[in-house]
Amino acid sequence: MPEKVIDIKHLEKYFNKNEVLKDIDFSVNHSEVVCVIGASGSGKSTLLRCINLLETPTSGEILFHGRNIQDGSVPISKYRAKVGMVFQQFNLFNNLNVLENCVVGQMKVLGRDRRHAEENAKEYLNKVGMLGFINAKPAQISGGQKQRVAIARALAMEPEVLLFDEPTSALDPEMVGEVLTVMKELARSGLTMLVVTHEMAFARDVAHRVVFMDKGVIVEDSTPQVMFDSPKHQRTREFLARIIDK
Repeated sequence: MPEKVIDIKHLEKYFNKNEVLKDIDFSVNHSEVVCVIGASGSGKSTLLRCINLLETPTSGEILFHGRNIQDGSVPISKYRAKVGMVFQQFNLFNNLNVLENCVVGQMKVLGRDRRHAEENAKEYLNKVGMLGFINAKPAQISGGQKQRVAIARALAMEPEVLLFDEPTSALDPEMVGEVLTVMKELARSGLTMLVVTHEMAFARDVAHRVVFMDKGVIVEDSTPQVMFDSPKHQRTREFLARIIDK
């Protein structure tokens, strides 16, 4: 049996009276790459933010290795170190250079000494092709480079799962490829990944499963082959026809 790392049961999220997530049941297995697709406003990013407790679910359970992360038994900072997140807008500290951006979380959350944290940061910056920019501030590098630094920062925490919230949508088209290349390498390494994306080619080529969301519900959850070649639901077919015909 595959090992469930994240298991979501009957998850709901309201913003005032607006129901954004409706009775979501969903799991991610160890070393699995799951891509979540759907139109803007379908609840994709809210799902990721609930999983990382950046939003508090209205009801339901989020289990990490079978433990309910909302019951207070696991400190949120420790949980987020295990379930990292890469944001659409990079979220780097503009006053810190590239190296410090990748060091500060390790020292504050994981309690690592500076030497260990710097060595670890340099290892992951090298992995994403950014070791030569360790003294640069975020304002001095491109959007694609910022996102690669953000990925290195998340990896330096050595998470079990990495959540990606539309990591290429804020990038110029020529910068998208460099970030997707890094993500493909991470997928090949066996990292457990949950990716909200509009990059259908990435989802088709890299994901083990693709989840289609619409109006706060999971409409379809299947392999890339089924999702893109013979989707079961009319809503999925209509969405893919609009996206792929563009």
